Amino acid sequence: MGLRAILAAAFTLSMLFVLPGAAAAQEAGSFRSLQSYVQDYTTIDHAGGAYTAGTLIGTSTVLESSGPPFVKGATNIAKCLVFVGTFRDGVVDLESPCTFTDRTGDEIYLLARRRDGDIAEGGGGEGRFEIMGGTGKYADITGECTYVARYLPANHADSSSKCTWQRP
Repeated sequence: MGLRAILAAAFTLSMLFVLPGAAAAQEAGSFRSLQSYVQDYTTIDHAGGAYTAGTLIGTSTVLESSGPPFVKGATNIAKCLVFVGTFRDGVVDLESPCTFTDRTGDEIYLLARRRDGDIAEGGGGEGRFEIMGGTGKYADITGECTYVARYLPANHADSSSKCTWQRP
């Protein structure tokens, strides 16, 4: 066997060990998504302001993605609990843990926070999601998203988000 053949064989064998690891899992990326929800909120007046709690149930669809595990066109079931304080000065303090479940049953955990806007029909505001890991293909993923929420008629809401993520 000539030197060229030996080098070619060595290169080919080394690629078998290098490429699978590189192709198997992307370590960081970005995606853009759209969420559509039905809201079920209860509000009480309290000390010159109000507190609201309830659920947002709907879907989240990936519109653009740099690659797996977030796949363009994938739709997840979205379930969120929402806790909102609206204070005398009009400042809103919103916190919402969410679980998104994909078609294979894998879950991703998000925590939304917002100090902008309101939760009234026709209102909304800008906030941030923290990506807090998940199960299956989403295990150990962290990151953050910016989002814009809109509150629509008939107890509907939507939000659009831009996210970056990474694995440790």
